[in-house]
Amino acid sequence: MRADARKNYDHLLAVARAVITEQGADASLRDVARRTGVGLGTLYRHFPTREALLDALLRASFDELTAKAGELETSSSPDDALVSWLREAAAVAHNYRGVVASMMAAIADPNSALHASCVTMRAAGTRLLARAQAEGMARTDIDGADLFALVGALAWLSDQPSLAPRANHLFGIIASAILTNRASSDVRGN
Repeated sequence: MRADARKNYDHLLAVARAVITEQGADASLRDVARRTGVGLGTLYRHFPTREALLDALLRASFDELTAKAGELETSSSPDDALVSWLREAAAVAHNYRGVVASMMAAIADPNSALHASCVTMRAAGTRLLARAQAEGMARTDIDGADLFALVGALAWLSDQPSLAPRANHLFGIIASAILTNRASSDVRGN
């Protein structure tokens, strides 16, 4: 990509990130194009669907979560690693209000532009869950799909204004339900 084209693409992503952070995942793509100073056709040339735009916005964060999972596998106890990753994954999903529905749909749809990013993120969490399960620190009746669903549930909880003040408490309850050796008060502050 030429330097000027890369600059325009990066600017388009920065504006899209701001608009979607403000308005949520269902933000007007026309508004994104207008704020960027390009036509809607230019936006669609770069991102033919809303999912393609969301994938471009989320991919870097999901790649960071995948890398973080790799670091946590070697630097933290299995239960601490799982809780830390779960907290970060829920925070990433929450940063783009309303993206949870797209993530949940994309994981089941191999044709979705978001599918590969979501599968990669789920696989990272699944490795941490399997490690904690192997050490007897996590329930064995849940799998990576369940963990991915819980990430979505935690992000959704944080999106609800009436529940946001209780988000940390609710995180602790969910994390302690996954772990076999901790009460919710032990995981809230991680």
